[in-house]
Amino acid sequence: MNLVGENISYKLTEELQLRKISFNFEKGKLYTILGRTLSGKTTLLKTIAGLLMPDSGTIKFEDKNFLEVPVWERNIAMVYQQFINYPHLNVFENIAFPLKQRRLDPQKIKDEVFKSLKLVGLEGYEKRKIQELSGGQQQRVSVARSLVKNAKILLLDEPLVNLDYKLREQLREEFKNIFINGLSEESIVIFSTTDPREAMELNGEVIVLDEGRVLQVGAAKEIFENPKNLKVAAISNDPPMNILKADINSNKIKFEDIEIDIPDHLSKIESESFNFGIRASDVELNDNGFEFEVELAEISGSETLLHLTRGNAKIITSIEEVMDFKIRDKVKINFKSNKAYAFDETGNLASSPFGGSNV
Repeated sequence: MNLVGENISYKLTEELQLRKISFNFEKGKLYTILGRTLSGKTTLLKTIAGLLMPDSGTIKFEDKNFLEVPVWERNIAMVYQQFINYPHLNVFENIAFPLKQRRLDPQKIKDEVFKSLKLVGLEGYEKRKIQELSGGQQQRVSVARSLVKNAKILLLDEPLVNLDYKLREQLREEFKNIFINGLSEESIVIFSTTDPREAMELNGEVIVLDEGRVLQVGAAKEIFENPKNLKVAAISNDPPMNILKADINSNKIKFEDIEIDIPDHLSKIESESFNFGIRASDVELNDNGFEFEVELAEISGSETLLHLTRGNAKIITSIEEVMDFKIRDKVKINFKSNKAYAFDETGNLASSPFGGSNV
């Protein structure tokens, strides 16, 4: 039986946190809820966990009305943003805690704990105190304690958000392996994040959430290649996709004082005016390109992000190396028009390089 929600709404004071959200989560699958801060991700997870009661709607699991099942009977494990561990217990004792509460056989507890330690890469750390661990190791302890419960539903609420960039990159790949190798076919994993890269790299089913509404549901690849509208394009890209008001005239795309040849996949757009979309990675430095001025340069990991301006046109380009630019430097760029998107004037996808369209 799937975990099925229908028309879930939740109101906090005068503000709606969830607006008639429906979902169908299948056993043995990984789902990623992608959305900005305050989009309703945590509220949705807490509603599934039973920590919040929705104002309307239904949730069913294994032929039961889940809203009538007490929290302690839902067989759910949850990992939070903050590292929630018991500081007075060592690693083994932290992970074993939920099993001891069930009064399981000591050998069974030991076997399950060491199995989880191996899965999260903490073999040999079982006697360490929590204070002796790094932030990433502490979060792995939290994950191991959730895995050891063999819960039917595992909820992870932005578990990597408080880690530094390098560690976040490392654990992202490790988490993917954990979800693939460490969970039974009976488990449902729901992972929430604000980071599009996490959503894409985890490669599960993605639910794009914004202001308490579901904007699009689909495989990570489909969301990335064919964002349904401008909001999805912004949420599912980091940095957000560049969007420019443009016109088509004489087989040219025109915005500001720039003209570029129209690519084949945009040649059938019926409207003369549209929103031209292009990712930062598809804007490249080129000595023969159009001149822009540097408004801001920032280093993000091994990338350099340049915020550029030309008249009213503002563009972000990402360069896959660390480079030194100063404000008001002049640079020249070209657009990979074969990677461009078109969104109509209402914001819906009109054409994508991958053949997608909502009009």
